[in-house]
Amino acid sequence: MITAAGSAFTQPYPTRPVRMVVPFSAGGPADAVARLVTPPLSETWSQQVVVDNRAGASGIIATDLTAKAAPDGYTLICISSSFTINASLFAKLPYDSNQDFTAIAPLAYGPGVVVVHPSVAARTLQEFIALAKAKPRALSYGSSGAGSPGHLTFELIKRLTGIDITHVPYKGMGPALIDLLGGQVQTAIPTISAAMPHVKSGRLRALAVTSSQRWRTVPDLPTVAESALPGFESVLWYGVLGPARMPAALVSKINADATAIMQRAEMRERLDAAGMEAMIMKPGAFDAYVKAEIVKWSKVVKDSGAKAE
Repeated sequence: MITAAGSAFTQPYPTRPVRMVVPFSAGGPADAVARLVTPPLSETWSQQVVVDNRAGASGIIATDLTAKAAPDGYTLICISSSFTINASLFAKLPYDSNQDFTAIAPLAYGPGVVVVHPSVAARTLQEFIALAKAKPRALSYGSSGAGSPGHLTFELIKRLTGIDITHVPYKGMGPALIDLLGGQVQTAIPTISAAMPHVKSGRLRALAVTSSQRWRTVPDLPTVAESALPGFESVLWYGVLGPARMPAALVSKINADATAIMQRAEMRERLDAAGMEAMIMKPGAFDAYVKAEIVKWSKVVKDSGAKAE
């Protein structure tokens, strides 16, 4: 399993630079979160924490590198929720998502927003679901690609409501939003930071957020759960993993230091601007959360027939 503890650890840490691997290119959300937390970690630890972008193969290259590193805390990885999707999206991985990692600390999370083009005759999620049921396959939704969180979140909504709308995958949410703004697709689930400027300008209409509770920066926007699907939640989240068999005391130290940083007032302001909030859990709770996400998304991947691109 993804372990939250290991053997006894009594040595000072860190005594040399720490590498924070990011499985995506510089400039993306995971990279942005890593670069939020690494400077204050460097200050806290009096050792440099270096961001190492290792993009490629949907994050698998960097994740495998981390799995095979020494469990001494000097190679960590800032993962996104895609880690839990990849566990079932790919028929074969060079690592075991449940066995080869230590869950250390979540960092931040943020919801998606169900948005529609203004031409869609629905002002609430309930109305959208009713419209989709009345006109099967007449509507289409864009995503940043097959197997992406936006794709599978909509597939989960489809499975729970019985609606039938067509998936149109793009190479990134940017192109998907361009076509949504132009009316080539009717709906999508981008992040708050990507969606709200277009909602405020009137070019898109927001129906619901995908978090379990209403989001602080858009308190008037209902959740999917309260609108139509009780208990529904699908968020983009980011956190730190290490190789399996890391000592429990070391894991606890990294978790405590990262948690303290993410709860700082200046961090809250920066996360708000990015449509995120700090995600706080102890290692054991984070371990359980990651494993539950792997199970949750494996069912959606199977039911949707999603395949890795």
